[in-house]
Amino acid sequence: MGSGGGESVAEKHAAAKWVATWVVGGVIVGVSLLGLYSGQNLWAFGFWKSRRRNKKPIRVYMDGCFDMMHYGHCNALRQARALGDQLIVGVVSDAEIIANKGPPVTPLHERLIMVNAVKWVDEVIPEAPYAITEEFMKKLFDEYKIDYIIHGDDPCVLPDGTDAYAHAKKAGRYKQIKRTEGVSSTDIVGRMLLCVRERSISDNHSHSSLQRQFSNGRGQKFDDGVPASGTRISHFLPTSRRIVQFSNGRSPGPGARIVYIDGAFDLFHAGHVEILRLARERGDFLLVGIHTDQTVSSTRGLHRPIMNLHERSLSVLACRYVDEVIIGAPWEVSKDMITTFNISLVVHGTIAENNDFQKEQSNPYAVPISMGIFKVLESPLDITTTTIIRRIVANHEAYQKRNEKKGESEKRYYEV
Repeated sequence: MGSGGGESVAEKHAAAKWVATWVVGGVIVGVSLLGLYSGQNLWAFGFWKSRRRNKKPIRVYMDGCFDMMHYGHCNALRQARALGDQLIVGVVSDAEIIANKGPPVTPLHERLIMVNAVKWVDEVIPEAPYAITEEFMKKLFDEYKIDYIIHGDDPCVLPDGTDAYAHAKKAGRYKQIKRTEGVSSTDIVGRMLLCVRERSISDNHSHSSLQRQFSNGRGQKFDDGVPASGTRISHFLPTSRRIVQFSNGRSPGPGARIVYIDGAFDLFHAGHVEILRLARERGDFLLVGIHTDQTVSSTRGLHRPIMNLHERSLSVLACRYVDEVIIGAPWEVSKDMITTFNISLVVHGTIAENNDFQKEQSNPYAVPISMGIFKVLESPLDITTTTIIRRIVANHEAYQKRNEKKGESEKRYYEV
């Protein structure tokens, strides 16, 4: 009985050892299989990641005159860029604009500066044709590797009445974006013509400022019953969403050199872009102060600004050299403001509407000057908002005819 019991213990011990061996072996095999499976998954993940990385970027093309460039143009370019990975922009030549629409207000070299400065633009094609011909479309596809041609949902009709994008649509390579309501180059030219007309009326005539007319959404009629302008007054309604869409969404890093420049930035033009570029080169972060409509009117006359505060702010925000804006910046740069925004340098261009600030009793830059952080930068271009207005005045009749022609096509568009 005793020997039988000993054999039973031995047998049990052997059986337990056998079971343990199989359990350990199973765990080892399981872990090995899991490792192989995981390795395959990691390889597959790496393969697909590599494929995504090596995938050809979608290149989209958008063209335009970009005359009197404004936030509506910028918003169109923003929407176009969202439809692909790279945005290539064609800027129509002066000759083509004259042939199809009438004389441009801003010449090609200024328009190229403006388009190149828009933060959503990757490449620019100068002297682009007004209409997408089959020949040019082939060049876009073959040479520039364009996948899609983009345009707004507003009509683009050639002098012969045909669609300028008919070939792109036929090829199935056309995509459409929504037009930005409330502004166009035609409207802006009309605002300036209204300004010129108002100024020509006798002083004892009851004047109303352009800004009040814009907010009321209607143009003024004079005693002779003739409307001041055939164009629509701005119906632009700013929203926080639009401002966020245009913003960079980044803050200055620790120890960043913050440069501040302020102004009206009315009828945002190539002169503005170039001084902003120089200002940005002076530091790591460019903060731009946009003066209120009331401030601009008090310093430059009742007929200014042509564009309201939020319109001007969006145009500046769209510029690739700008990191942040102060919407409704104070006229005077105070010590508190410099401390709050941690401003390292305040700059001002040599070309400006009002350059007598140092002679004034209340110099707006007195504080930064006393702190030794104020610098005047040599403006690369001799262009101001007044320069643009004078161009309109000099070609008053031509622009009036151009506006009437464009106004008719826009009226048909809005009545549909």
